[in-house]
Amino acid sequence: MSNRSTWEPASAVSREEVLKLHHQIAAMPDISLNVREDIFRIDALEMSWDIGVVVYEPSDATRIPFGPDGNRIGVFLLHGGVSDYKSVEGIARILAQKFGIKVASMTFPGRFYLLDPSRDWPGDVERSDGSARTPLWSKETNITRDQYEIVQDGSKRESYGTLISLSARQGTEFYDRMAAWPVAFEEAIKETARRHLPQGQFSIYIHGHSTGGPFAMMATQRVANVVGVIGYGTSPFGYMYPQVSGDNWEFPFNRLRLRTWRDTARYLYEGMKDKDIGLPMLIELTFERWEKSKKRPNFKAEDFVHKNSVKALEAAARAAAARLNLSAKDSERLVQRYWSYTRELSGPGVKPVPPFLSLHGIDDDTVTLSRCDKALSLFAKLNPAPKVRCVSIGAGVHTWSHAEPELPQGIATPVAKLWHDAIINGFFLA
Repeated sequence: MSNRSTWEPASAVSREEVLKLHHQIAAMPDISLNVREDIFRIDALEMSWDIGVVVYEPSDATRIPFGPDGNRIGVFLLHGGVSDYKSVEGIARILAQKFGIKVASMTFPGRFYLLDPSRDWPGDVERSDGSARTPLWSKETNITRDQYEIVQDGSKRESYGTLISLSARQGTEFYDRMAAWPVAFEEAIKETARRHLPQGQFSIYIHGHSTGGPFAMMATQRVANVVGVIGYGTSPFGYMYPQVSGDNWEFPFNRLRLRTWRDTARYLYEGMKDKDIGLPMLIELTFERWEKSKKRPNFKAEDFVHKNSVKALEAAARAAAARLNLSAKDSERLVQRYWSYTRELSGPGVKPVPPFLSLHGIDDDTVTLSRCDKALSLFAKLNPAPKVRCVSIGAGVHTWSHAEPELPQGIATPVAKLWHDAIINGFFLA
């Protein structure tokens, strides 16, 4: 078996080819699936965290295919900054139902709604009594109104509208969790891989959508059997973000950003800006979609890794170290650990960053093809430099599920086929 491949993806896939791929996958027979939840508890920085993972696999496990490296193919999905596992459920089911691939879809810490079997978050993000939705980091978590202040910030209004954040008060559980969640995220990824896609049986192809991208990148060197990154609208390492976007994101670590109807408007506009639709209709469509969207978590702690807020990460590490009464030496180690979440690991014996296939929808205005192209020179400076390819897709916006008459499942079906072909044809062989 060769450990090299000369196969390369096309640099661009036309809309006609996208539609052809969609019809090709839709015509394939369905494989019977076993879909199940795994909710488990981990300990991180002397706090308990409940992690929710949804697993999709053939009912007959022998149907899980082997890749060119001789291991079974496993896909690890991380969603984006607004949502939970439900935003990537479409691609998860296609990978499992059409190709037999086993998929583990992990929800970020705090976002899996543990209190209702539907996993839909109740009510609204902002409440009439002045309180707001907060993470559910464990089933027992109860973040009360006295643990935070509500902050409105217009500094990025041109792109985001007014930012609404909850500023956790020092000395509260909310504050301590906001300082500790990065370690919980790392440990959750490791435990998910160990439980569902174990080394020696599976090669893992990891995907992170948007905000999930930097965490997928982080996982590549911390999980031994991650052999590649499969991207769609996937942000790279956090330190690359300000360099490719021109956007600096420096806020205190204890601010939890709420995602509101403003974010729905921002993403809706991507698919509508060229449709000759008037502002009143766009406003109506925004609030119609928000009625559905608010069932997802719609809060975000992860900006500080996603967007390289290293000052905030250092402050978070020092706050966690103070709570744990760590020595000066151990406190510095924790700071280094937090900083490392935004960039590649380096040095003797460190696992290299594996190949990265980055697909980009033609109407994705958030994680654009241009940003991927700008990141190529940054990836080239890594030692060793990973293989990275940026591919333009002739359809699709940032949101996976944005449906069109010709693409009723959004962009998921053609992306699944392109990922599958890259895996099978050996793109990720080192």
